Amino acid sequence: MIEAATRAVTIALAGQPNVGKSTIFNRLTGLTQHVGNWPGKTVEQKTGELSHAGTAVRLVDLPGTYGLTANSEEERVARDYILRERPDVVVVIVNAASLERNLYLVAELLALPTPLVIGLNMMDVAASHGVRVEPDVLQAALRVPVVPLVAARNQGLAELVETAVRAAADPASFAPSRPGIRPAHGPVLEAVAAHLRGSLPPPYPVDWAALKLLEGDVEIAALVREQAPEAWSRIQPLLGEHEDAYLDIAGGRYEWIARMVRAAVVRPRAGAVTVTDRIDRVATHPLWGLGLLGVVLTAVFWLTYTLAAPLVSILGRAVESLGDAAHGALAGAPAWVAGFVADGVIGGAGMVFSFLPILVFFFVMMALLEDVGYLARMAYVMDRFMHRLGLHGKSSLPLFLGFGCNIPAVLGTRIIEDRRARLLTLLLAPLVPCTARLAVITFLAPAFFGPRATWVMVGLVALNMAVVVALGVALNRFAFRGAKTAFIMEMPLYHAPNARTIALAVWHNLAAFLRKATTVIVVVSAGVWILSQWPGPGMQHSVLAAVGRALAPIGAWFGIGDWRFIAALLTSFVAKENTIATLGVLFATGAGGPGLAHQVAAALTPAAALGFLVVQMLFVPCVATVAVTRQEAGWRWALASVGLLLVLSLSVGTLVYQVASRV
Repeated sequence: MIEAATRAVTIALAGQPNVGKSTIFNRLTGLTQHVGNWPGKTVEQKTGELSHAGTAVRLVDLPGTYGLTANSEEERVARDYILRERPDVVVVIVNAASLERNLYLVAELLALPTPLVIGLNMMDVAASHGVRVEPDVLQAALRVPVVPLVAARNQGLAELVETAVRAAADPASFAPSRPGIRPAHGPVLEAVAAHLRGSLPPPYPVDWAALKLLEGDVEIAALVREQAPEAWSRIQPLLGEHEDAYLDIAGGRYEWIARMVRAAVVRPRAGAVTVTDRIDRVATHPLWGLGLLGVVLTAVFWLTYTLAAPLVSILGRAVESLGDAAHGALAGAPAWVAGFVADGVIGGAGMVFSFLPILVFFFVMMALLEDVGYLARMAYVMDRFMHRLGLHGKSSLPLFLGFGCNIPAVLGTRIIEDRRARLLTLLLAPLVPCTARLAVITFLAPAFFGPRATWVMVGLVALNMAVVVALGVALNRFAFRGAKTAFIMEMPLYHAPNARTIALAVWHNLAAFLRKATTVIVVVSAGVWILSQWPGPGMQHSVLAAVGRALAPIGAWFGIGDWRFIAALLTSFVAKENTIATLGVLFATGAGGPGLAHQVAAALTPAAALGFLVVQMLFVPCVATVAVTRQEAGWRWALASVGLLLVLSLSVGTLVYQVASRV
């Protein structure tokens, strides 16, 4: 809660990816933060509040971006906010261990009039790699306040906020050392700026807009062409004559960066081997790196199963007891009321809540891998395979997002500039098993396969990834005609994980799941129960049974003769967790009956169970993923994704069942 304040300050938090910006935002705002989308955008918007010495502070976390040219949605969001909303100050977080790369964004931000404060983060990581940065010297060279930080230990954050508030109170003192353009194109820049003066609409600064025009920024060019046509008619010939001006702009920035680094950074002696170098000899090796990736993923699933399974059993029994208690409490009510509450709502949605521990452990481990810097190595190791698909390392990042949820994986394809590569990645993303699918197989695999469940789960994930590779090769060769693109990937330095950052990441993911569980899944569970009882009498004469039986011949392909499993697959189209919710409703036996895991295990042979799990893992994406696919690529590609995965899941599931039943 914010104390009574005499004035309010808006601080925009900027920075490149992997600089610890999220850690700083989470530590400063805690649970006061609000997460949504930027107006009219699908890029995530995070804001939070804090109070400092009687001053109310609104902190806006800008998307991580390497620059401010309109090459991606994140870059447009970041620069538009600074230009149009005019925050009181921009705090840009830089990684002390990778100062040269991070200062490029600083160079672009200095071209804007908003006061700037530098947060020099990861000072401890830099020191561990033999890099010493002198904050006072850097501040004197930049003529911008510089605050050293170790955000993971909460060091320097209070000083950072105090410095930002002080800078916001005195914007007139902002007089930084800005990078210049190389002399060859200096007169051209002045000429373009002269034509813009008096013609450019607010809030765009003339000098900044002139730079962007010379850099070839298509968004600013369109703005000037539309808003200042007379100025554009004079500027366009200049731009045509000096298409290489962007080289002198970038060159001027890099020369400026080199001066700043020479002044403030002391590097380790030549030939020194850092901790990151030693680890990456294995983690990024073409062979050992792939082996390590397999070990890490196996460990993730084994730990998830080992640690979560006892808790899942306890919660499952609690849900069953709660259902029995509801039956008892509603004994005097009509039978359909008791059945609706106990079997429909509690038996369905409650069963989904029982695998909450699975999600907790999985979210913790994925957040841990991302926080220490290994997730980027996973993408790097997969880069060779991406190239075989006609893709590159940049495509692997949205695909790895898919392990959390396929929706951000589809949205994440926006970072891919090439349309063919983007569409190919978009079609492959739903094949990456999201946490909902992983939670379903983590619940069902132990029921079907007992102590062999871990290896079955690893095999299912490996099968999915093999299908991604095979389908990607086929689509690239036949649908996209072998198109290939290039990308240079960077990787963060390894550093110790931050417990608070991991905890907040887990909390936000769980909160999103709980919102879905208390809305969509409850509604679907109730709907499934109604369809399983109407028109009756009994479940065997219901609408759902009729639909399931009608599709039973297809289920027989992969060993499923029980219509209840077909119904569970159909409802997973709404949300993947509905597989468990539906089975919880349809296998309800009332007080004293065996648990869900025992019932589903008894209903299928091992070969049929394996076929069902394969189909579940490859089945059509959830309706929300289909919706964002339509949003990103149109109905044609959304329907193509659904049809492709429907055929693929049934085909591979049938093949696996036929082979397994003969072994």
